[in-house]
Amino acid sequence: MFSLLTDSSAWAAFLTLAVIEIVLGVDNLVFLAVMVARLPPEQQRLARQIGLLAAMLGRVVLLLSIVWLIGLNVPFAHPYGFSISGRTVILALGGFFLVHKSVTELCLLVKQNASDTPARQAPKKFLSVLFQIFLLDLVFSLDSVFTAVGLVQHIPVMIAAIVVALLFMLFVARSASEFIERNPSVKALAFAFLLLVGVTLLCDAAELHIPRAYLYVAMGFAALVERVKARLGRG
Repeated sequence: MFSLLTDSSAWAAFLTLAVIEIVLGVDNLVFLAVMVARLPPEQQRLARQIGLLAAMLGRVVLLLSIVWLIGLNVPFAHPYGFSISGRTVILALGGFFLVHKSVTELCLLVKQNASDTPARQAPKKFLSVLFQIFLLDLVFSLDSVFTAVGLVQHIPVMIAAIVVALLFMLFVARSASEFIERNPSVKALAFAFLLLVGVTLLCDAAELHIPRAYLYVAMGFAALVERVKARLGRG
């Protein structure tokens, strides 16, 4: 354990994994931001903290249950030549949930913007929002943990990188939530991003892997265009 503190390769692996965990956590952070925004203001900070702490604990528990986690990749059915495993089921359910949630929220956003007097949605129940955040945390954690296992051999290094990444997201979560809530166009982009993530999860479940980098580049470009439009509008 203490030998890892003086091992340069362990530190390099830690830094690499921490950066990757932060990047992979973008979709988690966006979902957290749009869900927490539906709560009363006095509950939002607590919901962000609980949601991200639950994500951190969930990933650590999955790492410590590595044998069970690897077992999720073992197929238990082969209908029509297609292999179905526990991981396939979790990814598919998470993908369907994200697609449904994103399409519903996008339709609601368009309807509110088209109305002359848009009605403010009733705040969601605290436990309902936390439950949805927890379910998606579980799905997002699979990607994160499998990446950690593939890159690093030492469990303490994996746990440290995950903790640092989640602490960073906890630090920026409030700013991200407020920025998305203040800008309707960015809010629409956030739901579009989650829709793409949901489709990606469904593709992963069908063994059609789409690199996440494609999503991040596409949405980053769209966010840049929105930023330029906003600056031109103010000019």
